[in-house]
Amino acid sequence: MSDVDRFEAFVERFEDMVFATAFRLLGRQADAEDVAQTVFLRAFERFDQIGDSPAAAGWLKTVTTNLCFNHLSRHRARWRLFSELRRDDGDAPEFESTLAASAEGDALEAAQRQEVLVEALRRLPDHQRVPLVLYHYEDRSYQEIADLLGVSLGKVKTDIHRGREALKRYIQP
Repeated sequence: MSDVDRFEAFVERFEDMVFATAFRLLGRQADAEDVAQTVFLRAFERFDQIGDSPAAAGWLKTVTTNLCFNHLSRHRARWRLFSELRRDDGDAPEFESTLAASAEGDALEAAQRQEVLVEALRRLPDHQRVPLVLYHYEDRSYQEIADLLGVSLGKVKTDIHRGREALKRYIQP
């Protein structure tokens, strides 16, 4: 197998993860595609080191997250994220229970509920949306989020709490 074939297989293996991570953080397909392309350009530059490494997925996720943060700091335009939010105690919050589709539920109804959640998340300010997605999608701890964003632990906790409360208000009829 040539190096080109190996890199192509590498991209195919990780492209969905890289794109999904970028899309969750940026909320726009075009921006996520740009970031994903940059991630794989960096991976190509270091392919001899990471190509066969078991740590490749973690490296790609870290590079993707950092590039998204850079993008957001340069472009403070509105962006959206979507996630399935859970409370710290593991129970689904009220708004998730309200939106959760039952096992027998209609797929169209579930899609409409997801759209309501996406719209509600779109309305959140950046400082609430980013910590929410990092906590609920990336399984980052509050301390990791504080370190990544360069803010205090208290601010992260406050922003996540206020983001959840705002989502409840946006979603409840």
